[in-house]
Amino acid sequence: MLIRSGFTRVGVLSAALLFSPSAMAQEGSHWWSGNWYLTVGATGFRAPEFDGSSEYKFSASPLISLGRAGNAVRFSSRNDSASFAFIDRGAFRAGATGKLIFDRDGDTSDRLRGLDPVKFGAELGGFAEVYPTDWLRVRGELRQGIRSHHGVVADVAADAFVDLTDTLRLSGGPRLSIASDKYFDAYYGVSAAESAASGYGQYSPNGGLKSVGVGAAITWKATDKVETSAYAEYSRLTGPAADSSIVAEGGSKNQLLVGVAATYRFDFTLD
Repeated sequence: MLIRSGFTRVGVLSAALLFSPSAMAQEGSHWWSGNWYLTVGATGFRAPEFDGSSEYKFSASPLISLGRAGNAVRFSSRNDSASFAFIDRGAFRAGATGKLIFDRDGDTSDRLRGLDPVKFGAELGGFAEVYPTDWLRVRGELRQGIRSHHGVVADVAADAFVDLTDTLRLSGGPRLSIASDKYFDAYYGVSAAESAASGYGQYSPNGGLKSVGVGAAITWKATDKVETSAYAEYSRLTGPAADSSIVAEGGSKNQLLVGVAATYRFDFTLD
């Protein structure tokens, strides 16, 4: 989903689709029968024009979450990709995950002119998350690129969370991202032809550690249906990403994102 508005470009769609196999297998009912919720909202944030950029812009993105009522999830993060939980044991969840990848070209930033565009596509794979304690979640995702790139990306995050009041939650923790050479080639590689057209030095990356960082958020449950939050994410590009001429000659290893979000939940029943 790509939406253009008063912002330069709308960012990544953040969504979570959580289904319980046990709830879908109730005897004498359709898989869709039961109580559901739909959460919709939006987020506005200031972030780099593209991964590795030193220039920032304001963007906006829709937030959508669909799931069965009663499927209690202890913690969720704006970084989570859309997910289907096939296994849900309370302290352990696992299933399929995916995210949309939006195009990146010279229209995204003047600093990308002359480089091959990254096409609109997706990343599909699996996720697993575990709660070692009641206040800590560790989640990992492994995704394969489709159309946008042909590489593999692995993201790992740990979030500690504490309820300051009945309606106010503080959370945060470290992040780590690893990718294959094909991913880095799509986003950070510079061929001879691209070098001549863009002015960046030639660069052919290997796979490795992409970034390390930390994120934090404060969430306020204004009413039973309305939730608002403010968040910040910092990441430091490393390895093949940091060594790219795109970053070294015209960008920055330091990437910072700050934003706010608000959502509203609709409850409904399907027969």
